[in-house]
Amino acid sequence: MERIYLDHNATTPVHPEVLEAMLPYYRDKFGNASSVHSYGREAREAIDEAREQVAELIGADPREIVFTSGGTESDNCAIKGVAFLNKDKGNHIITSAIEHHAVLNTCKYLERKGFEVTYLRVDEYGVVDLNQLVDSITDRTILITIMHANNEIGTIQPLEEIGRIAKERGIPLHTDAVQTVGKIPLSVDELQVDLLSLSGHKIYGPKGVGALYVRRGMRLEKLIHGGHHERNRRAGTENVPGIVGLGKAAQLALKNMDREREHLWKLSERLKEGIMKRVEFVRQNGHPQNRIPNTINLSFEFVEGESIVLGLDMHGICVSTGSACTSGSLEPSHVLMALGVPPELAHGSVRFSLGSGNTEEEMDYTVEKVAEVVERLRMMSPLYADAMRKRR
Repeated sequence: MERIYLDHNATTPVHPEVLEAMLPYYRDKFGNASSVHSYGREAREAIDEAREQVAELIGADPREIVFTSGGTESDNCAIKGVAFLNKDKGNHIITSAIEHHAVLNTCKYLERKGFEVTYLRVDEYGVVDLNQLVDSITDRTILITIMHANNEIGTIQPLEEIGRIAKERGIPLHTDAVQTVGKIPLSVDELQVDLLSLSGHKIYGPKGVGALYVRRGMRLEKLIHGGHHERNRRAGTENVPGIVGLGKAAQLALKNMDREREHLWKLSERLKEGIMKRVEFVRQNGHPQNRIPNTINLSFEFVEGESIVLGLDMHGICVSTGSACTSGSLEPSHVLMALGVPPELAHGSVRFSLGSGNTEEEMDYTVEKVAEVVERLRMMSPLYADAMRKRR
C-alpha cells in the first residue's frame, strides 16, 4: 500500500538536492569550522555560503543570521535573550494565546522568574486583537512575540501592523516564522521584526538545525555559553552538514516558492471542498483565505480526531490532530479553544498539511477515505443518530 503524507507542518522529507549537498560534509569535508587549516577553512566557507542563502530567503544581511539547533532553540534564544538582558528596564512581555509551545512554555518559565506576560486573545479565525495589543503596552514592556502563522490552523497574523505598533513604541518584536519561511514571501524589513525564528526540517531540510535572525544592533543575553562561535552569540561547534542542508533548502524554497504556493493552494482547496461536499457536520478552523497555502484544519462533529487519524492511517494516509509537539495529550488544542471552538468539537479536529509532492489524485483519494472513516465512526455515536433524526 502506497502512503500519502499530509503532515508537512510536523516535518518534511529531506529534498534529494539537500541530502546531496550535505553528504560531503559527513565524509571528506568533515573539518571543524573554527580550525585554521584547510579542512576548517573549507567548513567555514560552506557555513558562510549557507548563511547567505538563508539571509536571502528572508531579506536579511548574512551577518544577522545565527545558526541554532532548530525553531525551539531560536524561540528560546530570542525571548529569554531579550528578557534577561532588559530585566532592569522592564519585566513585561506580550504574546498571543495561540503560540507554539516553544513560545508559550518559554513565557511561562519567565513568569516563574518574575516576568509578567500578557496573552492576547484572538478572534474566531485566530487573528490577534490589535486593540488589546495597543492597550496592553506599558512602559515596562520589553518584548512582543507573535507568530507569523499558526502551525495548527494556518492563519497568518497582521505582522506588518504589529511591527509598526512595536516600532513606534520602541519595543523589540520577535516572530516564530517556522511555518511561513519558504512557503510565502516575507521580508524582515517589511514585517519590521527584530528577531525571527526558522527551522530546517519544515522546508525540506534536515532536522536539528535552524536559525535566528537578529537585527543588527539587537543585543541578547546568551542562552548557551562556551566558545566564540556565531559571532559570539551561540556557543558550540557548528553542525556543518546540517547548516549546509539548511542553506540548500533555503535556496530551493526561494527558487520554487511561487510555483509551489499556487500548487498547494489548489490542492488544499480541492481537499477542503471535496470533504465539505461529501461529509456533513464539518467546520473549518482558522481563516478560510488568509492562511498559509498548505494547511487545512477541520473539525468533525460526533467523532474523535485521533480516531480519524488512526482510521486514515490504516488506509495509508498520514495526518494529525494538531501540533506534533503536543501529540499524546488528552487536552483539546489550546489553539482551537482560544478560537472559541467547543471542547467536544476541538477533540474532533484534524489537520491536513500538504507538501510539494502531493497530487490531485491523492486529494481525491483522501476525500473518499475521510468520508468512509468518518461515516463508520459516526455510526457508533448516539449523538450523531440524534442529530440525523432531528434533521429528518
